[in-house]
Amino acid sequence: MLKASVAIVILAAGRASRMGEGGKHKLLAEFDGVSLVRRTAMTAFGSDAASVVVVTGHRRREIEAALAGIDLTLVDNPDYAEGMASSLVAGVSSRHAHSADGILVMLADMPGISTAHLDALIVAFRNAGGQAVVRAVSRGKPGNPVILPRSLHPAILRLEGDVGARGIIATSGLPVLDVEIGDAACLDVDTPDDIGAAGGTIKN
Repeated sequence: MLKASVAIVILAAGRASRMGEGGKHKLLAEFDGVSLVRRTAMTAFGSDAASVVVVTGHRRREIEAALAGIDLTLVDNPDYAEGMASSLVAGVSSRHAHSADGILVMLADMPGISTAHLDALIVAFRNAGGQAVVRAVSRGKPGNPVILPRSLHPAILRLEGDVGARGIIATSGLPVLDVEIGDAACLDVDTPDDIGAAGGTIKN
């Protein structure tokens, strides 16, 4: 039996509006000398996923430059200012993601996520025959990333505004498998203080 294929879609298009004045971009902050967006992409690339797609938007050229040399697919979302839904739609619509059995939606600003975490989610998805939603949780609290089966593609493509897939998951009728990965599931960095607390250094 063929293993269910998973494409990772990394959402990296947002405006980082909570970083304050001065235009610093959280995804260009460095952790251990590597920009956060590159670190996230390398984590995804090291997993057992079939492909990695990164959705860009705000400061696209700098984000793309930070990803140079990694074998991934870049998708530009010109409508990024409308919110997260537009980036999800752009990512799911890309060729690699559209043909996969499941899409692992990964936020680019979660420095605690490891390749082992991603592989644990992918294993759970495959064990369910690709027919369940799989989500990372922290002590039972739903977090990210999540894997959405192909059957949810039409619902994702109808999303609008600054919403993710939570509503789709709640109404899908599909089994939802929780994978405990600890604090990393709920650790994102939205402010300069967040970045510092997580061990990062703001660059530009």
